[in-house]
Amino acid sequence: MSAPTKSTEPTEPILLSPPHLSGEEIQLVTKAIESNWIAPVGPDLDAFEAELAAKVGVSAAAGVASGTAALHLALQILGVGSGDEVLCSTFTFAASANPILYCGATPVFIDSSPDTWNMDPALLDQELRAMAARGCLPKAAIVVDLYGQCADYDPILTSCAEFDVPVISDAAEALGASYGDTKAGSLGDIAIVSFNGNKILTCSGGGALLSDNPEYAERARFLATQARDPAPHYEHTTVGYNYRLSNLLAAIGRGQLRVLEDRVAARRAIRELYKKELAGVSGITFAPEADYGQSNGWLTCILVDEQVFGASREDIREHLGSLQIESRPLWKPMHEQPVFAKYRAVGGDISSRLFRDGLCLPSGSALPEDSVARIASEIAGVGK
Repeated sequence: MSAPTKSTEPTEPILLSPPHLSGEEIQLVTKAIESNWIAPVGPDLDAFEAELAAKVGVSAAAGVASGTAALHLALQILGVGSGDEVLCSTFTFAASANPILYCGATPVFIDSSPDTWNMDPALLDQELRAMAARGCLPKAAIVVDLYGQCADYDPILTSCAEFDVPVISDAAEALGASYGDTKAGSLGDIAIVSFNGNKILTCSGGGALLSDNPEYAERARFLATQARDPAPHYEHTTVGYNYRLSNLLAAIGRGQLRVLEDRVAARRAIRELYKKELAGVSGITFAPEADYGQSNGWLTCILVDEQVFGASREDIREHLGSLQIESRPLWKPMHEQPVFAKYRAVGGDISSRLFRDGLCLPSGSALPEDSVARIASEIAGVGK
């Protein structure tokens, strides 16, 4: 599918990013149930991991309970612990930063570039040099691929490599995107993806850790199954977690993976249709797409210049909500969140402005084109 589908005017609420099943999932899940493989182990889990790794272009993948769990495991594998600092994008969902605290470490938040909305490579480099001068380099850096677009990895990886700081790519929102010829989920030392219900590929829940180092994936599987040592009894020399992905959810993921390219094409087409419908509306701009890669179009995001448009992003959100059309403000930066307010931030003005003026629009890959046109018309009508 390369464009939004056509249908009659919707009568039900329009959601931001609902699941979109392919039809193959029911066959795969039924087969898994009939085989009695319903635990967090089984042939569909093995197959999903192999198929996901091949799709992304890495050596190995480990299926786990969520993207958050995958990120926690990534930090554990890299040895992050109490007293360590971890650099992290500030413009992101809390799940990118929470696992740093799980490990007893301290986040340092890096602001966004206005050109991509992702982590600013120059600010990252600046902070690395400042930390090196103080003799306290971070243990790792978590770089978020925001709203389906990869961060600018070349300068980020170059800076981190200079100081031997491993990079975790948080590609939870970006499966199906690319950075040049490299696919999201294959960048950095370890990458994570999410299969949450609102993602472009969903298992209803779940996530995965991916790496070109098979030992990292194997370690993730070990830690995710309560760190059971090889013994006829239950022997544990390491603290583990109950983080493994269910074989049933993996079966859903296999069906979803087969239509990933179609879902990316549909969401990108929806974004282009919004752009077309709102092209003549002053004060509305769209998230930039960097020329170094291709976004998966996960969510279509706009910025609202209240002075030019004549209304705020909140005015638009409330109006759409009155029509049962779901929209949502852009991420509130981590350095503005009460739970993270005491931690250091490098910059912050860019992400704060994005949060103040930004709105995510309904972007589900099954969203009909007449619904997109209706939403755009309602947005335009809120302004002057």
